[in-house]
Amino acid sequence: MKDVDRLICSLLQRNARLTLQELARQVKLSVPTVREHVRKLEEQGIIEGYFTKLNPKAFGYDIAAFVFVFVESSVHYPEFLARCKRRPEILECHAITGEASHLLKVRTHDTAALEQLLSDIQRWPGVRRTLTSLVLSTHVETLAFPIR
Repeated sequence: MKDVDRLICSLLQRNARLTLQELARQVKLSVPTVREHVRKLEEQGIIEGYFTKLNPKAFGYDIAAFVFVFVESSVHYPEFLARCKRRPEILECHAITGEASHLLKVRTHDTAALEQLLSDIQRWPGVRRTLTSLVLSTHVETLAFPIR
């Protein structure tokens, strides 16, 4: 990847609302050149999308939790992933090492909704058990990572 592409990615990662004009100014290239770089980054799947970070509590999502899921067999893996993708409360799903097979990041309106979600997950084929940790407060939460 070219240095200019890394710089464009770094700038957009910090502020996806930057205009092409502002990007061009900061990377010291013309607008059409920057537009072409961004287009190629999108086509290559390097830029996967543009997002607005919202405050979940402003929408009544007061509960955040991490759920370790113990799925008994890889036979159930595709269905497990499909079910995770259909549940809007599940923000992230990671296959992990260790005792559990997956780690979910979830948000719900209240503990009753979390309890219902956990009950549903525990009935999914192949799920042996879950282990849940409630988030008390969040001090760092970002999708940004260092680009070298």
